[in-house]
Amino acid sequence: MGVEGINLTQGRLVEIDNMEVHHMPRTKLRRPWLLVLGATAAALVLGTAYADSARKADTKAKIIDEKAVSKAVELENAFASVAESVSPSVVSIQVEVNRPQMGGGFPFFSMPDRGGIVKGGGSGIIIRSNGLILTNNHVVNEANRIDVELQDGRSFEAEVVGTDPATDLALLKIDAKGLTPVTFAASEASRVGQWVIAIGSPFGLDYTVTTGVLSAKGRGGIGANEIEDYLQTDASINPGNSGGPLVDLDGNVLGVNTMIIGRNSGIGFAIPSEIAQRVAGQLIEHGEVKRAWLGVSFQEMTPELATHFSGDLQGGALVSAVVPNGPADQAGLKAGDVIVAVGETEIRQGHDLLRTVLRHSVGERLTVKVVRDGNTQTKTVVAGERPNEGAASGSKTGPRSDEFLGLGLEELTPNLRARLGYQGAGEVVVRNVVLGSDADRSGFRPGDIILKADNEPVSKPQDVRNALKDGKALLYVERDQRQFFQLLSKSD
Repeated sequence: MGVEGINLTQGRLVEIDNMEVHHMPRTKLRRPWLLVLGATAAALVLGTAYADSARKADTKAKIIDEKAVSKAVELENAFASVAESVSPSVVSIQVEVNRPQMGGGFPFFSMPDRGGIVKGGGSGIIIRSNGLILTNNHVVNEANRIDVELQDGRSFEAEVVGTDPATDLALLKIDAKGLTPVTFAASEASRVGQWVIAIGSPFGLDYTVTTGVLSAKGRGGIGANEIEDYLQTDASINPGNSGGPLVDLDGNVLGVNTMIIGRNSGIGFAIPSEIAQRVAGQLIEHGEVKRAWLGVSFQEMTPELATHFSGDLQGGALVSAVVPNGPADQAGLKAGDVIVAVGETEIRQGHDLLRTVLRHSVGERLTVKVVRDGNTQTKTVVAGERPNEGAASGSKTGPRSDEFLGLGLEELTPNLRARLGYQGAGEVVVRNVVLGSDADRSGFRPGDIILKADNEPVSKPQDVRNALKDGKALLYVERDQRQFFQLLSKSD
C-alpha cells in the first residue's frame, strides 16, 4: 500500500495507514526542508538576478540600436545636405545635332534615310557666377544648338567658349549672372574608399542624386581619350550624367563625370578636379589648352624587361622612343632609359610619368632622374608644348607559316615599303605571326618593324634569329609610328 500522508506530533512519526514508522529525531527532520527552502530562495534570487540582467541587456541593446540609428541619420543628413547645396550649381544640357541625309535608301522600297535633327543631352557644372559652365566635349560635340536649364527652371541657349577633346572637356557660356558656382576639392588628396555623390541628368531625369565610394584613382589605358587619368566610382553613372559633378561629403567637386564601362556594370569614371580646373582656366584665358611635353614614348617596366635594363628596378617608365629634336632629345635622354623620378615625384609606372608631366607648364625646367645601364643620371628637360596626336593605321600582310617562335620575318624591299606605306629607317618587317605561338602571346603583329635585337641594329631577318638562338631576345619594335621594347622568349 502506498503512503498517503505524514502527520507530525511532538517530533514523532505516528502510524499511517497501518504502517509502523519508527521514531526520527527532530534535528534530522529539519535538514530536507531546509534544503528545499534554501533551493527555493536561491531560485528566487537567481531568477530575479537573471531578469534584472536581461532587462539591462535589453536596455543596452536599445542604446546600441539608438546609436546606430543616430549615425545612419547623420550620414543621411550629410547626403541630403550635399544634394541641396550642390544642385543649384548643376545644370541640365540638351543638344541638337543635324544628321546628314544618307543617300541610297532601301533598293526596293525607295525609302531614303532623310536624316534630320538628333537630340541628346548631358549635365554641366557652373564654375563662374557669370554663366561659365564646364561639361564634357562629347556632350556638345558637333551640336548646332545647345540649351542649358537651371535648377530654378530658367533656360538659356549656350555658346561654346572652347573645347579640349584630349581630356573630353568643353566650356560653355550662357547669358546669366549671379549664379552659384561650385567649389573644387583637391582630388589628389582624396582617399580611395571615401563616400562620393554624383549629381546629374541620367536619361534626361534632371537632378538625380546617386551615392557610392571612390573606387580607385589614376585610372588610364581605357582608350577613350588621348589623356586619361580618371577617378573610378561605383556611384551610379548613366547616359546623361556626363559633365555632372562627383562631389565629396563637404559638397566640393572631386571630378567631372565622363564615362561608364558597359551598362549596369557599376563602374563609372570622372576627370579629376585638378585637370578640370587647369583645362577650364586655359580655355577661359587662351581659348585653347597648352600642355607640358617631354617628347618621349614610354611603356611599363615589367619584371621581364627589368632584367635586361637593371634587375633591381622596382618600377619606372621605360623610354621606348625619343622624338628627334624634342625636349628629351635635347636633354640627352634616349630609348632604353628608365625614368624613375620627375622632380620630387617618384615614377612607379608609366602612367605616373604622364600625370606628373601634365601638372607642369610649358617652358618649365624639369629635373628628370633616369637609370641607364644600371647607373642613375639626372637630366634637366625644358618642357615643350604637347602636340596633337594623330593615330596612324598600319598595314598587315597575309599569314604564312614560320617555325621560329612563330615570328615570320622579311626584308623591307622598296616595293614592300611602298605597299606598307613605311618611310622609316627599319629594314626588317614581321611578315606573319603564327596563331598561338610565342610571338603571338608576346603581342607581335604582322607589319611590325624590328629595329633592334638585344640593343643591336637589325638589317636582315638573320640578325633577329641570331639574337633568339638562346631562346629569348629583347626586340625594339616600331608600330604605327610608335617605338617600344618587346621581349620575345621561348615558352616551356
